[in-house]
Formats: sequence, C-alpha cells, structure tokens
Amino acid sequence: MTPNRVKRIDPKTLNLKEQVVSINRVTKVVKGGKNLSFSALVVVGDADQKVVGYGKGKAREVPAAIKKAIEAAKKNLRQVNTLGNTIPHLSLGRFGSGAVLLKPAPEGTGVIAGGPVRAVIEAAGIRNVLTKSLGTTNPHNVVKATIHALDQLRSKAEVAVLRGIQPENL
Repeated sequence: MTPNRVKRIDPKTLNLKEQVVSINRVTKVVKGGKNLSFSALVVVGDADQKVVGYGKGKAREVPAAIKKAIEAAKKNLRQVNTLGNTIPHLSLGRFGSGAVLLKPAPEGTGVIAGGPVRAVIEAAGIRNVLTKSLGTTNPHNVVKATIHALDQLRSKAEVAVLRGIQPENL
C-alpha cells in the first residue's frame, strides 16, 4: 500500500460536480418491525483541477442520504496526476476483492469504462483511458479500488525524486 499522502483540499475553491453511483435500500429489523433507510454512494470531482473524491451517506430519505454522501465526499478530495488528457502509466488498484486496471490511451480513445469506474474517471477529468474492472462488482469496492489506482499515479518529477536523479535523465 502507498502511504497516505493526501493533502486536505478546500472544496470551496473548486467547481465540483457530483454524480450518484448507487442508492441502496437497507433494512434494520427491530423488535417493533423493520426500519427502512437508504444508503447512497456519491463521487464528486472538478475535471479542470483534476480533483476527485467519494463519500457514503445513510438517511431515512434518499435526498438526505445523497446530501450526506456529498458532504462526506467533499472531505475526501484528492489530486490526481495526469499526463495531458490521459494517465502517465499503467496502474492497478485493489480494495477488498475488487481490482481496477487503468491503462493510458491515445488521444481520441475516450473513456472505456463501466459504471462506477466511469463515474470516478470522468469526475477526475481524465478523457482518454482504458479500464478493466476485475473481481467484485460491488460499487463501493470498485470505486475505492479506482481511487486507489489513481492514488498510485506518479508524475515524472516524483519518480525522479524517488530515484534520486534529475527529471531530464529519466
């Protein structure tokens, strides 16, 4: 696992767009019957600034659950390293039994991704990428695996610093 290198990003300075990935009706069985509530998974991002985050929220009503998820996502924003409109290198993110493979793609390819992965990639502002979701299809695990894969992306300057050489020699 990579160390937690996420800096706090102020959501007020960004033009965030939110996208609901999944809404799930959950039931708690109690002595008096069943208590219904809703769980929401939301991805927020600023495509221009290459910032993305996700959040979960639970409430008795769907709009309240979505609102809670958006607030949680704004506290979980992270910067994504990109190379133009694609990613700098291949990356594999894992969470639970889910894995997401991200591959750079040439200009004009578009986002080749499904469901939860597409939501995260588009929120991050990446326009050309090939993806493959492996393992579970649980939206929570797939979103977290995609975020993990995006966290592993390094810029040329970061790789040069890690290797102790000049970026021109890379």
